[in-house]
Amino acid sequence: MKATGDQVLDRVRHARHPLHGVAKWTLIGFQALSGVFALFCLINLGLSLSTFRGENPAARTAHELGVLWFSTPNGQTTSDRAFEVIHGGRLGTEPGAAAIRAHFEAASEGGTFLLDQVMVDRMEAVNGRIDGRVLPSGIYVGAHALGPDSPPMVWVTKWLAHYMLFPRHAYILVVPETGPALVFSASQNGKFPGETEALDRLTARITPYDDRAYDFPSSGEALHEMTIVSRDPSVVARAPQALDAARERLEALEQTYGLLAPNSNTVVGCILQDAGLVEPEVRRSILLAFRAPGLGAACPGALQGS
Repeated sequence: MKATGDQVLDRVRHARHPLHGVAKWTLIGFQALSGVFALFCLINLGLSLSTFRGENPAARTAHELGVLWFSTPNGQTTSDRAFEVIHGGRLGTEPGAAAIRAHFEAASEGGTFLLDQVMVDRMEAVNGRIDGRVLPSGIYVGAHALGPDSPPMVWVTKWLAHYMLFPRHAYILVVPETGPALVFSASQNGKFPGETEALDRLTARITPYDDRAYDFPSSGEALHEMTIVSRDPSVVARAPQALDAARERLEALEQTYGLLAPNSNTVVGCILQDAGLVEPEVRRSILLAFRAPGLGAACPGALQGS
């Protein structure tokens, strides 16, 4: 046995790489990059399954898997069975606006909850829009994975992006007591509808929360993690005007979008801190830096403190 082991070690020690020259180093480089990518995915998967999971991680995971399974590309309606399978056990098959709002009142008691494409479709079907009749009034920060909404890539990225890409894109959702819910979204100019010459400029939009909004839960971003930042009626009432003022200040800066910072998450973080809704230490926490890259970065120009 010892002789056999020595022979194996000797063969490994004197083995030659099957390729030579450029081909050899190209293969080695590819193997190294593949290893780094696999490690990156495993780390992200570990973070995704161990943080921001709520009080019942198993139920949350089942919810996520169901939504991702039933989510459809842009322009296609979800299956008639989707709502019954995912939400029917708690809400029944035909809940009204009041029942849906009560569901979110209970779900948000811990400060966070999931808002998914299947539920949004039902909310719009029974209420015509997203507003205070189906969501409790308040200011929320939504966060969703990044990914395309069209086939064929969406069938791959909607799974990988949710579990193996820990970072999220954040936006602000305002649900007033009356009137439609509003979304404050920041991104590159080129990501929003309409023609523009400055495609890489950091900009923002305030739109009703419907299927024309930039951050609407669609197939590539079918699951949104919602965090309540304020339920104070006076703060909620002032929010649309305050966000519009922040948008105008951002436009005046003509700031170039940065992949890591300043980006959309930076804008959201600065606005929340400036409004006293998020403490500076929280905004700059290490975990949030991984979850929402750029959230804790220095605020661009005069965006903060105005």
